[in-house]
Amino acid sequence: MCNMKKYLKLALCCMMVAAMAIMAGCGGSSEKKAEAPKKVLKVGMECAYAPYNWSQTSAEGGAVKIAGSNEYAYGYDVMIAKKLADSMGATLEVHKIEWDGLPPAVVSGKIDAAIAGMSITSKRKESVDFTKPYYYATVVALVKKDSPQAQAKSVADLKGSIATSQLNTLLYGQIDQVPDVKKLPAIDNVPGMIVALKSGKCNLIVTDIPTAKAAAFANPDLTMVTFPEDKGFKTSKEDVEIGIAIKKGNKELADAMNKVLSGMTEADFNKIMDEAIKKQPLAK
Repeated sequence: MCNMKKYLKLALCCMMVAAMAIMAGCGGSSEKKAEAPKKVLKVGMECAYAPYNWSQTSAEGGAVKIAGSNEYAYGYDVMIAKKLADSMGATLEVHKIEWDGLPPAVVSGKIDAAIAGMSITSKRKESVDFTKPYYYATVVALVKKDSPQAQAKSVADLKGSIATSQLNTLLYGQIDQVPDVKKLPAIDNVPGMIVALKSGKCNLIVTDIPTAKAAAFANPDLTMVTFPEDKGFKTSKEDVEIGIAIKKGNKELADAMNKVLSGMTEADFNKIMDEAIKKQPLAK
């Protein structure tokens, strides 16, 4: 009988020790989770610059909810942002910000980065840092398919056109290369440019390949006109290199993003861009 009592006491002690160990383990696990919450990567974009970025009403295709909104963001910029966030073990948070407000939002810390089809220019470098390019954009013409401009074989052949482009972009300055051009005021966004072209307000939009391809894909009456290198728009690195704007001195974020971008080729970028063009809402 005594031996039985000893065995019972011993078993009870073992059970108590095991229970305490389990409780301690659970407590340590929750404590660890509390200490290391998942990082959030806050990214800003217009959400109105297809195929780089746009807004839609659902998460269809992999779109990301826009912070403080019932809308979702998608496009090339979101696809790249998702890759970057995944590599960093972070949750992606997209903020819809007007074009002119993007650099100030980076500087103030409202967002960690602006991924918005932004050219890497010396002027912008005065206020923000840039990653390596995440796209290389070629300057082309977007015109009506049945217009004389559609037959142009060189920029010189666009002589006398009525042209415009997007506000506060280097593309607007490229218009000056067209002989005897009538240069209209720049337009805030891509949808506005397309309306101006289709309505006859202008007959030439100077833009980049992704924007022109996306517009032509969604609007069968429009076409993209490209030129041989020696007869096209004269550009510099600033005109074609598209980068991610981050706060000055944020080396940790720059290194993390550049590590991912360095592992991708121009062909990779073009493949993702073509996917974005096919997924844009107006293409359906």
